[in-house]
Amino acid sequence: MKRPVLAASLVLVAAGTASFASEPSLTAKQREDAAQANTQLALAYMREGDLATARDKLEKALDQNPNTPATQMAAGFLYDRLGEDRKADAAYERALKLSKNDPSVMNNYAAFLCRKGDKKKGEAYFIEAATNPLYRTPAIAYANAGRCARADQRPKDAETYFRKALTYEQDQIDALFEMADLQHEIGNDLQARAFYERYASIAPVSAASLWLAYRIESGLGDREQAKKAADRIKKDFAMSPEMNLLLEAERAKK
Repeated sequence: MKRPVLAASLVLVAAGTASFASEPSLTAKQREDAAQANTQLALAYMREGDLATARDKLEKALDQNPNTPATQMAAGFLYDRLGEDRKADAAYERALKLSKNDPSVMNNYAAFLCRKGDKKKGEAYFIEAATNPLYRTPAIAYANAGRCARADQRPKDAETYFRKALTYEQDQIDALFEMADLQHEIGNDLQARAFYERYASIAPVSAASLWLAYRIESGLGDREQAKKAADRIKKDFAMSPEMNLLLEAERAKK
């Protein structure tokens, strides 16, 4: 497997970590530096998909210095990728405590909770991050809270959060897509079209967006526009899951 390309200084620091871990006279600063280097290496190997080596590096980092938010966050990412949800949850929670509720760490933990754990708790963390005056991207946190509420079968709460996201950033791409999809779901296809058009004006075309366009235009009875979306899926995204959904929808109309 291709190894990640890393800065020479980082490799040199990491190269000494095995001896660092076994040196009884190791200083706190040396352990801290070694842990930081191994954490960065673990993240690099994760990006390359080499989870076994990433785990080895990360466990060294945790042994050298488990008391930094960055190392605990990396552990959360890795254990999540490995499907070890309890370890991931514990690492994220530890990172949050060590960071003294840093809103960026909170946002990452909230995303994990909404996917794998307590959706209401994750939603609450998203809102706490969004309302923190030090957090630079409240629109993203509100959009994430909306997805979390929607996954929890609370569309009205989800809509409130999406609209809040759009008050902070009128072109927040995730909120626009979710609002278009949500409005279609509740049968308000004129509103869905308006949100979709705003989304499509700034977002790249994808199978998901074309499938949404097809459903909205079909709901409005605009066969010509629905056909354009369907033809584009068939031409450019023939191997996508949305292609199968489209074929099922077309068969159902016959």
